[in-house]
Amino acid sequence: MKKFIFATMALVALCGCSAEVEKSEPKVYMTTDISAEGLVRVYEALGVEAKGNVAVKISTGEPGGKNYLKPALIKNLVQKVNGTIVECNTAYAGRRNTTEAHLEAAREHGFFDIADVDIMDAEGEIRIPVKDTTHIKYNIVGKNLANYDFMINLAHFKGHAMGGFGGVLKNQSIGNASSSGKAYIHSAGRNAEVAKIWSYTDDQIGFLESMAAAAQSVHDYFGGGERIIYINVMNNMSIDCDCDAHPADPLLKDVGILASTDPVALDQACLDIVFNIKPSEGNDNGPLLERIASKHGTHIVDYAEKIGLGSKSYELVNID
Repeated sequence: MKKFIFATMALVALCGCSAEVEKSEPKVYMTTDISAEGLVRVYEALGVEAKGNVAVKISTGEPGGKNYLKPALIKNLVQKVNGTIVECNTAYAGRRNTTEAHLEAAREHGFFDIADVDIMDAEGEIRIPVKDTTHIKYNIVGKNLANYDFMINLAHFKGHAMGGFGGVLKNQSIGNASSSGKAYIHSAGRNAEVAKIWSYTDDQIGFLESMAAAAQSVHDYFGGGERIIYINVMNNMSIDCDCDAHPADPLLKDVGILASTDPVALDQACLDIVFNIKPSEGNDNGPLLERIASKHGTHIVDYAEKIGLGSKSYELVNID
């Protein structure tokens, strides 16, 4: 795991004195208890109370897939904060690309049994500002995002066919984007008005950097990070995303649940765990590493740090 200490020295020459200023690293809390109780405990470890109208951003999972975060796992946390499960429609053909179909998929997967479900772009979309305009000039999110005071970004960490991997940065960017907003990010800012399409990425670096910029815009939207927290669940880690109706079987053993107020630190910590696994029978990180490398997946955390969204340096705190 990474742990770097940053220090600066000042006022040395002229006054003959020195002062050392230490920059504290963001904490990433971890439990190996992948259960409803473990999820609540790692949330509580953050020391940030979700208040007001709380959005819990998950992936409802494409029907046919089985690796998405299950209602039984997230129920206690969602109900503890009186949260609403939120999602947006997809930009590719499937059973979540219209609001009606998406709501039915969420119902089939049992999410309505534990909370209300809001497809945030059901009644339209809004644009929110981005700081980094290298590729995208704004972020197109579901209109109903404006209804929420606080967000819990609850992501399933796993591989992804286009991004290399998916964690909180992807869940925040692509996940909160409306259908046309997804196309806009995937095309690195070229398909701003095109909805309901599958937008193939021919500018991979631009796509990853657009995701980072979009994730930053949502972080800023919620009080510059004061009203949003981040959780990654490292279980059922296929090389494929929960948006895949027929994902490859996971080859890695389940690891745990990690949480932070810093999305960059959190995704980096999960990447470090995966990269440092020593392959053994029933625990092979090779295919996921190949998927990440083939899509330059780690570039998203590099770029997110560069634009000021967070830090790749962190302190890992085991709460078991």
